[in-house]
Amino acid sequence: MTFQQPEVDTSPPVSDEIRKTTCYMCACRCGINVHMKAGKVAYIEGNRDHPVNKGVLCAKGSAGIMQHNAPSRLRAPLKRVGPRGSGEFEEISWDEALDIAQGWLEPLRKDHPEKLAFFTGRDQSQSFTSFWAQNFGTCNYAAHGGFCSVNMATAGIYTMGGAFWEFGQPDWDHTKLFLLFGVAEDHDSNPIKMGIGKIKARGARVIGVNPIRTGYNAVADDWVGITPGTDGLFILSLVHVLMKAGKIDLDYLSRYTNAPVLVNQDKDSADYGLFLRDDHGAPLVINRKTGQLAPFDMHGVRPDLNGSFQMGDVTHVSVFRLMAEQYLSDDYAPEAVAERCGIPAPRIHAIAAEIARVAFDEAFELDREWTDFRGETHKTMRGRPVSMHAMRGVSAHANGFQTCRALHVLQILLGTVEVPGGFRFKPPYPKPATAHPPPHCRVTPGKPLDGPHLGFVQGPEHLALLNDGSPARIDKAFTWENPMSSHGLMHMVISNAHAGDPYKIDTLFLYMANMAWNSSMNTQGVMEMLTDTDENGDYVIPHLIYSDAYSSEMVAYADLILPDTTYLERHDCISLLDRPICEADGAADAIRWPVVEPDRDVRGFQSVLVDLANRMKLPGFTNEDGSAKYHDYADYIVNHQRKPGIGPLAGFRGDGTETGRGDPNPDQLDRYIENGGFFLKHIPEEASYYKPWNMAYQDWAVELGLFDAPQPYLFQLYVEPLRKFQLAAEGHGERQPPDHLRARIQNTMTPLPIWYDTDQQGNDGFTVNALTQRPMAMYHSWGSQNAWLRQLHGHNPLYVPTKLMRDAGLEDGDWARVTSPHGEITVPVMEMAALNENSVWTWNAIGKRKGAWALTEDAPEATKGFLMNHLIHELLPPKGDGLRWANSDPVTGQAAWFDLKVKLEKAAPPKDLTQSQPETPPQASPVGAGPGTLTWKVGK
Repeated sequence: MTFQQPEVDTSPPVSDEIRKTTCYMCACRCGINVHMKAGKVAYIEGNRDHPVNKGVLCAKGSAGIMQHNAPSRLRAPLKRVGPRGSGEFEEISWDEALDIAQGWLEPLRKDHPEKLAFFTGRDQSQSFTSFWAQNFGTCNYAAHGGFCSVNMATAGIYTMGGAFWEFGQPDWDHTKLFLLFGVAEDHDSNPIKMGIGKIKARGARVIGVNPIRTGYNAVADDWVGITPGTDGLFILSLVHVLMKAGKIDLDYLSRYTNAPVLVNQDKDSADYGLFLRDDHGAPLVINRKTGQLAPFDMHGVRPDLNGSFQMGDVTHVSVFRLMAEQYLSDDYAPEAVAERCGIPAPRIHAIAAEIARVAFDEAFELDREWTDFRGETHKTMRGRPVSMHAMRGVSAHANGFQTCRALHVLQILLGTVEVPGGFRFKPPYPKPATAHPPPHCRVTPGKPLDGPHLGFVQGPEHLALLNDGSPARIDKAFTWENPMSSHGLMHMVISNAHAGDPYKIDTLFLYMANMAWNSSMNTQGVMEMLTDTDENGDYVIPHLIYSDAYSSEMVAYADLILPDTTYLERHDCISLLDRPICEADGAADAIRWPVVEPDRDVRGFQSVLVDLANRMKLPGFTNEDGSAKYHDYADYIVNHQRKPGIGPLAGFRGDGTETGRGDPNPDQLDRYIENGGFFLKHIPEEASYYKPWNMAYQDWAVELGLFDAPQPYLFQLYVEPLRKFQLAAEGHGERQPPDHLRARIQNTMTPLPIWYDTDQQGNDGFTVNALTQRPMAMYHSWGSQNAWLRQLHGHNPLYVPTKLMRDAGLEDGDWARVTSPHGEITVPVMEMAALNENSVWTWNAIGKRKGAWALTEDAPEATKGFLMNHLIHELLPPKGDGLRWANSDPVTGQAAWFDLKVKLEKAAPPKDLTQSQPETPPQASPVGAGPGTLTWKVGK
């Protein structure tokens, strides 16, 4: 008798329909296939046709199901009925909620638009939110970049027209050596994982520079456990060694950078340190063919790197000469910097030698003809197969701007930017800083702002100052305190508004910015500021409107809650006007669309802004006859034109066949949905490299609508606008800084990158570096409410290196007291050998406040989980001069999260053995706590 095997369906149908959209579980914006069964989300997988992830999907992306079904989702508009911070609300209708918002906002617009401070978190729709704020008329708008990585973006754009992350990527197909600086696993995770896998399969090497060895650094061939805040010193030491050995690309420097541009050397001149220019403003070089002056972009010119020119009594020398004089100094020798960097001098030499070997000994050429902006045709494209990537770890310091500049200068000296094997820009980049608008701040009651809020200053004339010299913006962006703050200073808004410095505001309007918890420096202080009252018993910040999809810690502090949808329930636009999803070989944009309808009384935040704009009849949203231009955000995406023929989406314009430029197409969103939620246009092969100077790329970019005209430019090794601010500090020009800032501007705003120490807390025993970084399975504060992702990171110990564990008498599971000049925490510790020996760290945003996110009060995130934020302050310790010195980079104002220094000592376990300290009292939640067991299964 034969044995009968049971019949098992080994491949049951996962879904009865697939809807393709864009992930929102981090900022990669991968393409996803959302499998639907009986009208519900059953399964999420990667879209193999998508240009970003090509089908790869991480744990976060797959866990989007649990984000969509999170018990913490807000259910209806809410009006506060208890004191701020209590979390006591009542549900109201959308009509009432919008009436309240309009009642607060409309009088401000008519009389004092600047009294609205509108700041958004990681919303990925900043071209739209900034357009709304501009038409409202307030000067007080920015997004989260000021406390994230504005140093990286700003340094990159001023230096080479783009930076890492959304601006560019390594040439994964040709790179043979990949260096990462300060990169944690949460940003750009899928593309980097895919890229590292690709290059390691070819035998390429990876070097990770990071005090902490996790994630990418754990799979690196070499890990460099650098002392936090010294990356710039290490990078400039590499520059020193490479220049001394002659391992720099002189031909690349002379053709494509301002290294040959002549600089005024007359110390008594008001133009000291500025470029010599012709009558049309073009920087001048010495033409090697003739020995005469010539504009840098003259057809046929061959710039002389060693140029010098005497004009009257004034000598002008090339930028390259100034670089050699500065960086060949023994101050940058490995032997001089090793102790501060925590890297032995022989190892610095060895890393420099490896970089040089790969860049020059393994150089190669692609057989592709191209023509540069000077009219010269090149038969091949030369490749230097060294690429780099960096992120918040190097930028979130008070010397982060100059450190990021130093890293870009290192790349450029090697000739590894926009060449085969090196770092490549993603459209719409590269764009020089001069292609971006300057910031605008002129407020007129009842009228739009005079231009875009954010931008790139080219000198003191672009600062956002009022006629009396005081800051125009509540965050003091674009002032003498932080002149190049291209993303604003979100971390300073609440503190400045509470202090009335530079003035009082009426309404704080926040979107998806958890400023009462993990997104705030000085967490407890911010909670107190939001609840503080004046002598009349009124709140110091009178009105607070907040929009979020979830019951976060910030919700409890709002007066009015406008509940957002989840990312699977709304329209979003990942636009070339904003933060696109392009790859180096093509321009791309994407949408999200409601693959499911909300089962709650919630609305997409962008559509709510459209509704408010229509109620207030904001210019830009209103036709000449007073009717509304757009009825919701989807309508705006399709029909808005930033300028004729250019809208939020580049694909399927006009009759559906036009790309980049074209009239609005009423079927555009449907065409995107049919195409998988994205649009992609490939760059012609002859335009694929040398983009800033390649006329084939420049013409293609004009055709696509990225530029109105070709705009080739030079990489700025020497950033002249920085020198203009120094000149002002030296007493030149009409706009002068206050006396107490003159020395700081002179010392930090140098046109060539420098390094300076950021230990501003003094010794006082605070000698241990304290850091946070995000794990690959989490992103901002969203992930640690997610039922699936919580299983990966339910709580966060403080990781302590072996040496400090022994010095403090600690063992795994012990508790330690960690103190800073600002605060104290008591937390569980765990030993970690792969860590800089004088640094401690933990995962960021795991710790939660009891009552938030629908977590139970005994959830590990709310007990053992903790924040390092309790130790940080948005202001530096007082200097005794009565001034409020921000804990920020002095150039850009980026929050200096990673300059924190602490003391560490063993502590007795808390009375409750599971409760980290400080223990913030629970807050009431408008959604309550979720079920004890949360499962999700659709169908059989």
